[in-house]
Amino acid sequence: MAQQERAVRTRAAIVRAAAEVFGDIGYEVATIADILKLAGVTKGALYFHFASKRELAQAVLDEQVHAVPELPHEPIHLQLLFDQGMLLAHLLKFDPLVRGSVRLTIERGGHEGPDRRGPYLRWAEVTGEQLERARESGELLPHADVDQVAQLFVGAFAGVQGMSQALTNYDDVAERAAVLYQSVLPAVAVPSVLGRLDLRPDRGERVMERVVREGRAPDALRSAS
Repeated sequence: MAQQERAVRTRAAIVRAAAEVFGDIGYEVATIADILKLAGVTKGALYFHFASKRELAQAVLDEQVHAVPELPHEPIHLQLLFDQGMLLAHLLKFDPLVRGSVRLTIERGGHEGPDRRGPYLRWAEVTGEQLERARESGELLPHADVDQVAQLFVGAFAGVQGMSQALTNYDDVAERAAVLYQSVLPAVAVPSVLGRLDLRPDRGERVMERVVREGRAPDALRSAS
């Protein structure tokens, strides 16, 4: 059992180190040696878990959605939709796993790189599920197409965070993400619901504080509040 726990911790350390390296310099430039140095593990330990840099990058991508903690309860589903996006924006400022996985997702690469479609599809699914619950609760206007709105949010968020990374290294990502939601939600939300939403840019930070207080945050994120 102790050996299994060590293996799990070692794998997690390798994935987080890889995410940090990919986030800093990108997939194409990153080397296994860079990741080994940051993770502080042997080459044998790394190759026990991952056969190649591509496989390791795929593991980082697969962790992206799971890296965002479970949200605190809110009675309005559109508030949860906003909280989800703003918590991701907040994590982009400091969490290496989120930063690395997001950079891998939007980075252009050759055929030898990881499959970058997964995070887009998963975020569209998660966003669509949240919007569907909002529709069932009467929070959306009749004309709102759940699938189209979900695709719009995911695609636009990718562009917003990419622009923030290029211009300010994510310093203004929360403000840019908030503007996205503030611009789109009035077109799809019932006015009486829209007026009850907290759409301020610091929402992600405040949600993270609640996540930590309620014990929902992984150990790696407990210093974030």
